Amino acid sequence: MSKQIQAIRGMNDCLPSQTGVWQYLENGIRDLVASYGYQEIRMPVVESTDLFKRSIGEVTDIVEKEMYTFDDRNGDSLTLRPEGTASCVRAGNQHGLLYNQQQRLWYMGPMFRHERPQKGRYRQFHQFGVEVFGLNGPDIDAEVVLMTARLWQKLGMAEHVTLELNSLGSNQARENYKVALVEYLQARYDLLDEDSQKRLTSNPLRVLDSKNPDVQAAIVDAPSLLDHLDDESAEHFSGLCERLDQLGIQYRVNPRLVRGLDYYNRTVFEWVTSSLGAQGTVCAGGRYDGLVEHLGGKGTPGVGFAMGMERLVLMLEALELTDKVADSVDVYVTAMGDNAAVFAIQTAEQLRSALPTLRVLSHCGGGNFKKQMKRADASGAKWALLIGDDEASQQQVAVKYLREDKPQISMTVDALIPLLRTEVEK
Repeated sequence: MSKQIQAIRGMNDCLPSQTGVWQYLENGIRDLVASYGYQEIRMPVVESTDLFKRSIGEVTDIVEKEMYTFDDRNGDSLTLRPEGTASCVRAGNQHGLLYNQQQRLWYMGPMFRHERPQKGRYRQFHQFGVEVFGLNGPDIDAEVVLMTARLWQKLGMAEHVTLELNSLGSNQARENYKVALVEYLQARYDLLDEDSQKRLTSNPLRVLDSKNPDVQAAIVDAPSLLDHLDDESAEHFSGLCERLDQLGIQYRVNPRLVRGLDYYNRTVFEWVTSSLGAQGTVCAGGRYDGLVEHLGGKGTPGVGFAMGMERLVLMLEALELTDKVADSVDVYVTAMGDNAAVFAIQTAEQLRSALPTLRVLSHCGGGNFKKQMKRADASGAKWALLIGDDEASQQQVAVKYLREDKPQISMTVDALIPLLRTEVEK
């Protein structure tokens, strides 16, 4: 026997027993973005490696350690996209969607990072992201935060996530802050781990994002970025906070919040949860006003966020919020006899035409009554339609309630349709 081929480590199958939760989440996301008037954009999963080096930053963990990069047959360096913002900006620049225009865009799809696989964090993972271009003010920052808050409400997990906010200021303000931060960290160099010591010269802000408890203890008294903001950035951040206060959105200002991507400026935010064990981020975003120009376009402000869908699926399951996920089947149609088999197919098609949202599963493969009813029950259907040759000759079906204690009844399909319509619309 040949050896079975297994999935690549960290790239998981989504089995039929799991797809109901995924579809519930995806449909909720689509309804959400439609209610805000955002438009979908779809980008390729393979891009030029330079796109991510220039946007994310060459001294970030993603570029240095995590990207899936390879040379194609032409010798070009290509990368499986590790995140969506850079691809969205590239597409906007390439197709003339950004300069002197306002765009509210969203996307959903797979991303790839070569990390150590763990629960909720895989090498192929899925993100939902929103990107807005051409708007400068704190009002649009507030809108994208509100959109995420509305999603938590929609999914029933609002009480299990916390919003953290910070401002990174302008590029110049951030450079001034780095001087003060490096001076502080150099005085505590021996307290830093190896990664933080390297970042001290390459990307000192990332030291603030360290998860090492010893490093966290060393930076408790580090200078605050908020104390080094330029006036415009401080006013912008104040405007965002005022709007969130007025709208009743609770948040915590976290001066240690940076982000692992170099392109952010001014507003950054994260939604964090402890419902998956140790506190983890389920959504992150912020403003990136210089990225469009940095990638070859004309200066255009941008703001957005992305969230990992695997973690949201885990949260829905951990918080037992999956009871809203629809069963796979409403009606199971059985058939016992040659004439019954033909009438059963006709009945199923008639139901699908009359009730497009009804989920109808037709039994195939024959078998006795007991076997067919066992499959009907296992399908999760609410009703089984029992069709034998006698029913077929009378153009009727016997309706058996599988989840309720009600008597079995016989009727024509024309009479059955309004009954099912009433039940489905409840």
